[in-house]
Amino acid sequence: MFLSLASVVVVVVSIFLAGIIPASHAGKVLVFPHDGSHWVNMRVLVEALHSRGHAVTVVRAKDSWYISETSPLYDAVTVDVAGGGGEDFFRLFVSEVIRIKRSEAAAPWARFALDMELKGKFFELHRKVCEVVAHMFENGELMKSLRDAEYDAVLTDPANGGGAMLARRLGLPLMFNARWTVHGEAHFAIAPSPLSYVPLPPSELTDRMTFVERVQNVVFYTMRMHLYKQVVGPHYSALCERYFGPDVDYFSLFQAADLWLMRVDFVFEFPRPTMPNVVYIGGFQCRPALPLPDHLEAFVQSSGEHGVIVMSLGTLIGELPRDLADEIAAAFAELPQKVIWRYKGDRPATLGNNTLIVDWMPQNDLLGHPQMKLFVSHGGTNGIYEAIYHGVPIVGIPIAFDQADNLSRLRAKGVAQVMDVSELDRKTFLKAVQEVLQEPSYRENMQRLSVLHRDRPMKPLDAALFWMEFVMRHKGAAHLRTESYRMPWYSYHSVDVGLFLLTVAFAVLSFVTGLAWSCFRLCCKRKVKSDKTVKKE
Repeated sequence: MFLSLASVVVVVVSIFLAGIIPASHAGKVLVFPHDGSHWVNMRVLVEALHSRGHAVTVVRAKDSWYISETSPLYDAVTVDVAGGGGEDFFRLFVSEVIRIKRSEAAAPWARFALDMELKGKFFELHRKVCEVVAHMFENGELMKSLRDAEYDAVLTDPANGGGAMLARRLGLPLMFNARWTVHGEAHFAIAPSPLSYVPLPPSELTDRMTFVERVQNVVFYTMRMHLYKQVVGPHYSALCERYFGPDVDYFSLFQAADLWLMRVDFVFEFPRPTMPNVVYIGGFQCRPALPLPDHLEAFVQSSGEHGVIVMSLGTLIGELPRDLADEIAAAFAELPQKVIWRYKGDRPATLGNNTLIVDWMPQNDLLGHPQMKLFVSHGGTNGIYEAIYHGVPIVGIPIAFDQADNLSRLRAKGVAQVMDVSELDRKTFLKAVQEVLQEPSYRENMQRLSVLHRDRPMKPLDAALFWMEFVMRHKGAAHLRTESYRMPWYSYHSVDVGLFLLTVAFAVLSFVTGLAWSCFRLCCKRKVKSDKTVKKE
């Protein structure tokens, strides 16, 4: 009886421990991140892997902007080459974009001018990434240390190609923390994407396109793919040929990834085809709000029944042209709400007493506060998902990259007003803010999205952890990955099959036609002979 009781105790304790101790082996993950705001969400995955007992090593360039060389979460490998994606690079780019958008003379050519600016800046960025990768590959001691470490997988952001190249060089399973690749939106790299109802970001179209919009989507897709190839092709193709041979196409390295952790949720994304090795983790960085610092809590509570507005244009847009900042501040001053504005520029001359300027804010915690009424945002993915998670409607001021397209999707769902920076002044901005504050449908629609977004069988971060550990346990996930990327384009689109069937159909038709013609001629000959016989008689 004693042994039986002891056995029961052992079983109970085992079950209890199984529930609180992560069921995973201590693996090793090599991370090749994309610098800037992309590191914000990559760091969430790094922290989660660390919390599960995995050893994480992060590769960084010597001039890295966001990625610290020392951290309790990971060991760093610093490559003694400039990565080209530092703070100055992005700040100068954003400033130039704002200048182009606000220039009346450039208005008719704004899209073309912005594309050319994008092409020039990112051509340089990807050249720098390739220099980092080449420096690593040429450093025999470094590569030997990476091989000797016996990593289980490489985790990377396919917004640059460095991680895919490194995984191929080391022969390791490849996992993506993705929304974008070097060729644009990530789905288009691996999943069927019919342009009739799948809009290409950043076209700002929806999944319900008119004929004219479908034409626009096809033209936009053709032009964008050509642009992307011009920007990244020369660098990655040369690197790929140098280290992997002429038969390896650089983009096939992306398509061969074992796992795509897609920073997307279908409360935001339009419905579209997908693939088995795509796991949707949109909003994985979101969490319930924590208490605010005392000074912010006091300011928020002072808003009374009117509530609070939060404005943040992200880390890349720390300041605005002085006249534009004055227009925004003047509009805020006319509102009864209190405003917390993350802004690093000079204090606007028109700033009202209801507006608090801060260098940094706990954005997630503010958005989750009961007094929160509105979020003024540039449309970055992280901020959008935090707003969705907490059910806060948006007034959007897109500046660059995917921001306009992100906000256009929210506008299509009735949760946001969107303003072009070229048309923004005190009057138009105030009108947009009041529209969202006073029309209940914006908040109601956003709260409905929030309910849908939270209603999942598993938290997105837990799903990401499970599938990363799955890849590590099984040394990849090839059974979930389509091999279609190995097929030539004419086989993928069944052009060869179509030509074969057309050839067969033409041959059969020719045979039947020839047979019918022969029968007709034979019948004609017989008729002529018959007629001659009748005449003779």
